Amino acid sequence: MTAPFSRRRFLSISAASFATGLGAGPAIADTPQMAQLQARWQGRAMGAAAQMTILGMDQTQAAPLFARIEAELMRLEAIFSLYQPTSQLVRLNARGHLSAPAPELLDVLSLSASLNAATDGAFDPTVQPLWQALSLGTEPVITGTAGWKHLRYDSQEVRFLRPNMGLTLNGIAQGYITDQIAALLRAEGLKNLLLDMGEIAALGRRPDGRGWQVGVVSPDTRLQSKLSLSDRALATSAAAGTLVGDAQSHILNPHTGLGAAAGRMVSVSAPKAALADGLSTALCLLPATAAPSVIRQFAGARLEYLV
Repeated sequence: MTAPFSRRRFLSISAASFATGLGAGPAIADTPQMAQLQARWQGRAMGAAAQMTILGMDQTQAAPLFARIEAELMRLEAIFSLYQPTSQLVRLNARGHLSAPAPELLDVLSLSASLNAATDGAFDPTVQPLWQALSLGTEPVITGTAGWKHLRYDSQEVRFLRPNMGLTLNGIAQGYITDQIAALLRAEGLKNLLLDMGEIAALGRRPDGRGWQVGVVSPDTRLQSKLSLSDRALATSAAAGTLVGDAQSHILNPHTGLGAAAGRMVSVSAPKAALADGLSTALCLLPATAAPSVIRQFAGARLEYLV
């Protein structure tokens, strides 16, 4: 599983077309004149500095859309952040229970349960105490199987069934937030776009009718693979993405407390970014030979890259 959101984010939206409901903008952004239009935003997203670029709009046209995106990011951060003192996740970790959880939190917990079952427990958001121990330089306490089976949740409450538990959703929430922003943009009339929030969501197609061209990039910024996406998401997880404790990977094995093997990197595409995010995280912890059987359990998922 992953460390808290800490690295600088680059949110990029390449819009090929959008509805006139957004204002006095053009209907198609595929002419040379439209391609030169760019609107930029800078702010905070998921606890880190972020910037966003929309191609095909000027600053005035994009201002209302930026405001809606920023409001949605703040709303989701109030659920999933490990740094915001009043977030739902922080309150759950502090008290061991949370009343009236947000539907979005329940969505992510439900998908996490499916991933936990499909990966024989490799995907386990209850590794948060292990990550905290490593980040503080203390010895993590390993209790065999991590605590997912000691978590209960429904629309009324989320509750830990044993003491000293903690939850991090950073191995899946970034993908879920990407899906939510993509849904907002679609509702605002953008039908063909490429959204990059660390995880990538590609809606529709480019103005020339082809799929969106994206790359798999390693932590040292080298391009490892290229692929075309249309109405799909792509997530990449790498053991070397962030190091904690004694220079080990931030993606932690819930059974041993050890980080993913050095050099492991996995990219998965799927209909939704949350699924791609969770699968790429989990597959960093499993033998390469296990990947096909895990992927087959989720409709539309594809293993795109694994080393």
